[in-house]
Order: sequence, then C-alpha cells, then structure tokens
Amino acid sequence: MTYRVCFVCTGNICRSPMAESVFRARVAEAGLDGLVEVDSAGTGGWHEGDGADPRTVAVLQENGYDTDHTARQFDPAWFARLDLVIALDSGHLRALRRMAPTERDADKVRLLRSYDPAAGDDPDVPDPYYGNADGFDDCLRMVEAASTGLLTAVREHVEGRAA
Repeated sequence: MTYRVCFVCTGNICRSPMAESVFRARVAEAGLDGLVEVDSAGTGGWHEGDGADPRTVAVLQENGYDTDHTARQFDPAWFARLDLVIALDSGHLRALRRMAPTERDADKVRLLRSYDPAAGDDPDVPDPYYGNADGFDDCLRMVEAASTGLLTAVREHVEGRAA
C-alpha cells in the first residue's frame, strides 16, 4: 500500500514545490520511491496551473533537484487518500486543520519543521516570495534539514505497513 504525503503552502509555487522536490529525492535515495507518493498543493488557487516560481526552480536546479511542477489548490476531499499533510507554516497548519472533514484527518496535518530538532521555537518556513534569492536558499536549507526527520517518520510508517 502506498504512503501518500502532500506538502502545502500558500500558492504552491515556492515552498511546497521545493519541499516536494527535496522529499521526493530523499524518498528515492532511501529506495522507497515505489512505496511513498509525494506531491504538493496550495491553500489558495491563485497560481493554479502555473509552474514553480523561477527562483524556486533556480535554487532547486543549482542543488541537483527535479523542478517539474504545476501549481494546484488543496482539495479537502484529498484527506481521504492522504496519510500525511505537511504544512510549511503555522498559518497553513491552522487552515488545513479547519479544512479537515474529520478529527482523524486534522491529525494528519503536521508542520514540516517539527521534523527538524534544530528548528527549536521557530516552526515556520518563511515565505521567500516577496524577498530576494537568499530567502529561497534559506528555504531550501530549512526544507532539507526537516526532510531527514520526516523521512525517518515516513519510513517507520511504511515499514509498519509491510510488517
């Protein structure tokens, strides 16, 4: 059975596609690509159908990640098929939990940086959209750091399903 993870930010052109690309690479490196499905979406539909922000694409390419992406809006009906919904900041966390049709679905929503012990009291990945390229580099570093812990958690679930 496939374990499904969806990363969610505001418009699905900066943070969540970056997290999707990084985590998909980590899943493949771990040999779990046939067992874990990774995608992303936005809480809003402003950029639906657009590609990732060019600065996101540049940072991903510079660091050897896949950059194929088309923005879409998160649909609450997806909760039924998703195992984990990863919010990129606290505002997304609240919005997704409000969208959740059931308490069980709301429990599927987690903050990405909660998987990074070094994040401390700073749970959010800041939105780099209105800033310069450095913000996209910072975003990538945060996403990469949290992806290690997230992969460990997902691996435990996947291995638990196989047992």
